[in-house]
Amino acid sequence: MLAPALTNALTIDVEDYFQVSAFAPYIRRDEWDGRECRVERNVDRLLQMLAAHNTHATFFTLGWVAERYPALVRRIVAGGHELASHGHGHERASDLDPAAFRADLERAKKTLEDIGGVAIRGYRAPSFSIGHGNLWAFDTLLETGHAYSSSIYPIKHDHYGMPDAPRFAHRRDNGLLEVPVTTVRVGQRNLPSSGGGWFRLFPYALSHWMIRQVNQQDRQAAIFYMHPWEIDPGQPRIAGIDAKTRFRHYVNIGRTEARLQRLLQDFRWGRMDHIFLPSVPASAPASASRL
Repeated sequence: MLAPALTNALTIDVEDYFQVSAFAPYIRRDEWDGRECRVERNVDRLLQMLAAHNTHATFFTLGWVAERYPALVRRIVAGGHELASHGHGHERASDLDPAAFRADLERAKKTLEDIGGVAIRGYRAPSFSIGHGNLWAFDTLLETGHAYSSSIYPIKHDHYGMPDAPRFAHRRDNGLLEVPVTTVRVGQRNLPSSGGGWFRLFPYALSHWMIRQVNQQDRQAAIFYMHPWEIDPGQPRIAGIDAKTRFRHYVNIGRTEARLQRLLQDFRWGRMDHIFLPSVPASAPASASRL
């Protein structure tokens, strides 16, 4: 059954399994081209699923991937999906100084626009790596021609998160739209309800309940995110990783595709730009001005 009226945003962070931030201590960047790449087949599988459900999504895509798989980028655009930026080389924004961050943004934007033939309006920082320490990144995003960001996760996490950030779409002081990924407020705490590893860890019924809460109680569109490698139980296993990283990356990975099929049936989904860009007011709420 569809959730009432509201259309939620389905977002896919287009990166390969060996590029996740948690594997950075184990896989050097200069090894990437020597690894078995599986991103093309996994994105194509997602495109088939979305077409079967007559659903469009936003694909936050690495410039690194676009350079190596230009035909894949064109298939994303041809399918009616939004092409957006995930930066070039999956470097965390918090690890870059302003000059390096600008260079990463400009390279990815130009690569994606040249290949996809569409304007790149959206950006998501790898590992949601915009926070209190690098809020200057919002100015750089605006200056490089981006209209919105989805780079803040308003939770407390050991790798990312800004729990005191506004939970829903808001404009920064400079006018840039920030659309945080979705949380559910329980007591004094925000709980993750947006996908990723949480979607694989939690029972599907809990993820369903969380999205429904946001739709029905908050009357807000939810933002769900996932990675192509999360529907790929056959991906090569990375040797020598610590137990926490192994659990987070591989937990329930064989169940994700079936859960995603249910999610596509149970809720209404669409592109970030179609849902948020036409309707968010220009003025930021008071809660955003503190950040």
